[in-house]
Amino acid sequence: MSIEQGFDSNFRYVMVAARRARQLQNGSPALVASRSGKPCRVAQDEIAAGKVGYVKSESPVLKPEVASPDVPRFAIF
Repeated sequence: MSIEQGFDSNFRYVMVAARRARQLQNGSPALVASRSGKPCRVAQDEIAAGKVGYVKSESPVLKPEVASPDVPRFAIF
């Protein structure tokens, strides 16, 4: 399996297609005519036609520093 043109990994391609398929399931109109009525296939056709892409943010994702409660300990008999 090769990486789709314009994507840096297969994982990103799948994530973009899945997000677009979810939008199609929620009523968003298709951007291209497709032979299939399945949202996943329509999303793949839209990506292949260059109608759907992604923007990769250059800023790193930081987890918020929140104090977590202590882990409860259970006695085992």
